Amino acid sequence: MFQFQNKQNSWLWLLLIAAVLLFIAWQFWKKKIKKRIGDEKLVDGLISNFSQRSSYIKFVLVCVALAAGIIAAMNPGKHGGAESNTRKGIDIAIALDVSKSMLATDLAPSRLERARQFVIKLMDEMQDDRIALILFAGKAYMQMPLTTDHGAAKLFVSAANPDAVPQQGTVISEALDMSMQAFANTGNRFKSIILISDGEAHDEEAVKTANDLSGKGVMINTVGVGSTEGSMIIDPATGENKKDEAGNIVISKLNEEVLRSVAEKTNGLYINLQGSDAAVSAMKAHLSQIDRKAFNDMSLMSFHTFYIWFAGAMFVLLLIENFISERKRRTA
Repeated sequence: MFQFQNKQNSWLWLLLIAAVLLFIAWQFWKKKIKKRIGDEKLVDGLISNFSQRSSYIKFVLVCVALAAGIIAAMNPGKHGGAESNTRKGIDIAIALDVSKSMLATDLAPSRLERARQFVIKLMDEMQDDRIALILFAGKAYMQMPLTTDHGAAKLFVSAANPDAVPQQGTVISEALDMSMQAFANTGNRFKSIILISDGEAHDEEAVKTANDLSGKGVMINTVGVGSTEGSMIIDPATGENKKDEAGNIVISKLNEEVLRSVAEKTNGLYINLQGSDAAVSAMKAHLSQIDRKAFNDMSLMSFHTFYIWFAGAMFVLLLIENFISERKRRTA
């Protein structure tokens, strides 16, 4: 079936319409100026070498070339190969904390490693859902947009570490905002954020942001990683315990209060990550109660594109237009 892959570029047709309207307005303006001068025969004599017909031809060629360029930008083509699979699932944005506090070892071998194990096991249990991955610490980054390619998602999760986000901290509010961006243009499909963090740094905007997202129909589920008693953090650069500016050993503790509050604002679930299997089962059971809408998974289908033909036509038309002169040929 013939279709456009980049339908969002359809606004470019407005440029073509604007060009046509401006050309028409320009023609009326030239006629108005010609009448103002007075002697139209004198004006015609002064511009006798100008070919109005050639001018129209050049403009038509430019318009057709622009139309071909717009079609190329929309990437026309058709799907081939395997039929698309119709799946029923939800859209899930996983926001994973990769701050250095996640290197604490109160959950062996580390908080971050246990969090990665949880995410990978959760993906195995939710094959029909689209997954996006956001990594955050002092800033949040979209590591991977929504996809049904869980194999690629697992590779990103396995590689997640504090080096992925140079700016340290735990900005939960920014992680939630970035997760919301993953849901752009997803229509009325159900959306859920799974925030995995030790919540160590108190983010005053976190609960406010969760409250705002609840009004947009987003459920935020939180997973607390670590212990309330806390643990020392091994600095990977030195291999020693991390110390503050006063030289005291830093103890990182799980902040359950903020994570629980964020989840409650959106009727979400808070889980204290102790065992990965139990946490995955609890999260899966909570999400399974949600209405699931069908969508077509095109990830395994080949797409035969024809944009190159339209791009080539645009180039040829502009080349032809360039060689057409607006001066009339002189006859002997």
